[in-house]
Amino acid sequence: SSGINAEYGDIFPISRSLFQPALLCCSATCRLTKFYNLSPDIPDKLAMVCMILLLLSLLSVCTPRSVEHVERVEYNTWELAMNLNPDDGHVMSYSTGWATDTFIGTYSEALTKDYLDREVWNKPVSYIAIVRHQAGEADAVKVFRFREGGRSMLNRFQDMDPGRVVVTEGGPIQESVSKNAQNLHDDPVFSVGGDLAFNWGYSDNGHRIVLTGGNLSPVDQNDDNTHGLGNDYHCYPLTGKSKSLSWQHEISNIVDCPGPNIWWGRCGTASCLPTIQGNDKTASTNDCLKPGPVYGNYAIYVSSDASKFPGPGTQLEIEVEVESKMKKGEL
Repeated sequence: SSGINAEYGDIFPISRSLFQPALLCCSATCRLTKFYNLSPDIPDKLAMVCMILLLLSLLSVCTPRSVEHVERVEYNTWELAMNLNPDDGHVMSYSTGWATDTFIGTYSEALTKDYLDREVWNKPVSYIAIVRHQAGEADAVKVFRFREGGRSMLNRFQDMDPGRVVVTEGGPIQESVSKNAQNLHDDPVFSVGGDLAFNWGYSDNGHRIVLTGGNLSPVDQNDDNTHGLGNDYHCYPLTGKSKSLSWQHEISNIVDCPGPNIWWGRCGTASCLPTIQGNDKTASTNDCLKPGPVYGNYAIYVSSDASKFPGPGTQLEIEVEVESKMKKGEL
């Protein structure tokens, strides 16, 4: 075989081993024809066999190599930073938890009662998702991108002086609402558009999270007419301290009801009053804050890299993983 390789190898430099059967056949045909007195048709038949072997060899070289594509799924993670239950007996008002670097609640009741994860609250994040849910099942989702990435929630909520900061840009990058979701007409998050604003203070009022699509009271106007999450109508908004227990409340719904001058002193009979969800207010005797139905719990998730949240119907956990993008490689 070494002689045959020397004689024919340079003609097929791609892969000598692939052509070895065809070369052996050609060599044998030549030798048989030369040294033996064979019938004329035998060398022709042998040559045909050799040609078939040669063609098969050529096809094995020329056929494109099959490539196996392997897809790798990458995941990004949302972490539960806060949960608000407006009817659990604990009031997450303007002065409670948001800027004080404390852990509130328990892991086991993280999605059923008020909850703040101190560790997550201190992590640098670039995305925020507000998820309204019923017993842990999401029914409405909004996702926003922070203007300034890489800051923690604690750092953002401690930025109270002067406060009134629009912290996201471009409006929600995702808005998903279940077709079965109820009470959307005055929901403080899902009935209005715009971006998120933190620490909205004016006169002696403060709101931790509001949307720019709702009414945002001017800084010097004491009308108690901004509504959102983490509220107090009698506080020092630049320091996060409350002046009294009379006006702290967790979640207030959207209503155009300027006060207090039009309803002060006659709240029991006024037709236009701030409406809160549930009974989470610090003063049960304050009839100027009108208790109402609970629309759900409001979970706040944060992430450094996830920009999409699972839609309505998702059963929530303390951590929620989402697929980011598929990466393809070759084997």
